[in-house]
Amino acid sequence: MKNLCFAVFLSLLCVGARGQQPADPHHTGVVRRGDQVMGFSHDKTIHHFRLTADGGTIEALATDPSDAASRAQIRGHLEHIAEMFQNGNFNAPMLIHAQTPPGVPTMKKLRKEIRYDVAETPTGARVKVSSADPQAIAAIHDFLKFQIKDHQTGDPLTIEPLN
Repeated sequence: MKNLCFAVFLSLLCVGARGQQPADPHHTGVVRRGDQVMGFSHDKTIHHFRLTADGGTIEALATDPSDAASRAQIRGHLEHIAEMFQNGNFNAPMLIHAQTPPGVPTMKKLRKEIRYDVAETPTGARVKVSSADPQAIAAIHDFLKFQIKDHQTGDPLTIEPLN
């Protein structure tokens, strides 16, 4: 019985220790800088980055459907970055991530080959990033895969079928 109690105690101690792991300082910085640069809170929103055959999507959603302020902030931010990216300005992601994300140099070079279409969603907005140029598509995929990893969204790193 003593051995069983000790084994249960040890198991609970290990589970508790795992829950106390220190936060990833880089990700903590991404969240802090992201809140400042994007103008909305990561605590009240969720990001998704998805890869498609012709590029992919950047989506931000308010976690509370009644949060009109976050919806407005998301929509304003995504309109703004779509315009910035179309002009070859990737300063926002460079500030958020404290580095130049993969794909950005090629996306800048091929900016006339890439479309950025913004659409409102019920709880936020989505930017469809697309191209017919294979080199631009590869750069978009590199950029979005980096976003998935650095924002730790858990989104698939594989290409989704076109809708």
